[in-house]
Amino acid sequence: MHLSRRALMSATAAGVALAGCQKAATASPDLNGILDKLSTNILKDSPEFATSLAVPEEQAGGRYVDRVSDVSRAGKDHYRGVLEAGLQDLQAVNRSALSKTDAVTYDVVTTSLQNDIAADHVEHGNGATAPYVVSQLSGSYQSMPDFLDSQHPITNRDEAEAYLARLSGYAHQLDQETQQITDDSAAGFRPPDFAIQGALKQLNGLASQKPEDTVLVKSIDRRLGAIQGFPTADRSTMVQQALAKVRDEVLPAYHRQIAALQAELPKAVHDAGVWRLPDGDNLYVTALKSYTTTSMTPDEIHQMGTDLAASLTSQMDTLLRAQGMTRGTVAERVHSLYTRPDQLYPNTDAGRAQCLAALNAQIQAIRARMPEVCGVLAKADLLIKRVPPDTEAGAPGGYYNGAALDGSRPGSYYINLRNMGENPKFTLPTLTYHEGIPGHHWQISIAQEAASLPFIRRAIMGFNAYAEGWALYAEQLADEMGMYANDPWGKIGYLQSAAFRASRLMVDTGMHHKHWTREQAIQSMQGITGDNTSSITTEIERYCVWPGQACGYMVGRQTLNRLRDEAKGALGAKFDIKGFHDTVLTNGSQPLSVTESLVHDWITTVGHA
Repeated sequence: MHLSRRALMSATAAGVALAGCQKAATASPDLNGILDKLSTNILKDSPEFATSLAVPEEQAGGRYVDRVSDVSRAGKDHYRGVLEAGLQDLQAVNRSALSKTDAVTYDVVTTSLQNDIAADHVEHGNGATAPYVVSQLSGSYQSMPDFLDSQHPITNRDEAEAYLARLSGYAHQLDQETQQITDDSAAGFRPPDFAIQGALKQLNGLASQKPEDTVLVKSIDRRLGAIQGFPTADRSTMVQQALAKVRDEVLPAYHRQIAALQAELPKAVHDAGVWRLPDGDNLYVTALKSYTTTSMTPDEIHQMGTDLAASLTSQMDTLLRAQGMTRGTVAERVHSLYTRPDQLYPNTDAGRAQCLAALNAQIQAIRARMPEVCGVLAKADLLIKRVPPDTEAGAPGGYYNGAALDGSRPGSYYINLRNMGENPKFTLPTLTYHEGIPGHHWQISIAQEAASLPFIRRAIMGFNAYAEGWALYAEQLADEMGMYANDPWGKIGYLQSAAFRASRLMVDTGMHHKHWTREQAIQSMQGITGDNTSSITTEIERYCVWPGQACGYMVGRQTLNRLRDEAKGALGAKFDIKGFHDTVLTNGSQPLSVTESLVHDWITTVGHA
């Protein structure tokens, strides 16, 4: 799942003990009022996020359609102040006087705020969880062009004028980040050389375009043309205004950012881990806690990955032998599938269209069966799209952006189709179950549609280990539903995906804690998964700039499996898979400690029924 500081307030909430914030005050302020105020203040600071949610202006603290976030250090400090003020308000609440439901909300929000604040005390990059402001995977250049094209609305003149204002805002964001590149470098926060090289490759591609060929100009032209009755002359004028802003503001800002990164490249080192940064060991512990919502140590997480990888490799071996593939290591046999003609779509636009059609059919097939495993069903539609070609070089294999709350825009699952050789057919079902249904789209849509949850929990707060843990569990659930019953290659792909997530535990802790090199990590992951070197390299470089994030997936899945096993053991014949899933999903995103409490409460309720 794709992460963005502007798009997800708290994908990084950590498992800090809640008791420290439960000191009772003499009076209990109105919890809902505090949460509404906090939501508004967050959205006021995050106008792109407000746009993505399509919330009313009043809820976002005023007009936002023509504004962009302040991504300077001062802007980030202000945002942290918003979170600190919200936490202070919550600490005045008498938790013991709250209802059980409100106490869960209190715990979820308090934990999120505590740990966002803790991560942001690393005052470089975007905090402990993303310590480099610009890399091959971070920076406004990565997120804003697609945001402006696919999420900023243009259905009337006012929205078109707001788009033009945001083009200028985008150029200003680029310059704010360019300044932070220099400031962070002086403090010892410089990305590794390969991360800078990856960013430069993409930025040079953007900067070399003619203004009229950029998505920024094409988008407003295309969408103004789709507005019935919009005057042709006005359309032409606005397109020319967009072209001038791109030519005179955005492209020069690209070049300034390129120059800043080029100046850093000779000073950059090749070491992959954050251990080399100032107080890097503590930074990594903070990031791990944030992303896993546990207090597991790097060594414990590394061992979990090692054990799981061995088990999953054994299972893959059994299935490969059943298909007559007996020669070579498991990784070598899996790797050979990447070049089999029957496993490849043509590396053409027609092949990409064929792939997208197959994935959409797959989504419809499993959606029809979801009533078998869930009592509460998601309503929002899902679109499967290609990762924009401008940013596909550094983007992950797939990611998801949630639907608008008002139903005006469906959820979108983006798949990276830069090279169809990286997307053999046997790997795609599992990726789609992860990003779409029953994974991220299902989980996030149910949370957004849960009217009983406060807005801040439905739409603003997210926890990496819960979100990614569910999506990885969803891959397993698809297998348990029999989706691979007649697809042995897809089942191998599912096991490979799980082994890949187990491998992540090893390489992330390896680089950031055990001082592995980038090359060691690539070799380790390739030896477990058999994936293509190009895909593995993209993944390893991702972990370098998002320390700890990749560990949330398997830690979260294993927690859900443990809780399900506990429920089955405690309830016996009373265990209901729909009830378990509804308990996990309808309460929104949460720290794993809260998930555990909710499941235990459900077990007690069902057991006494």
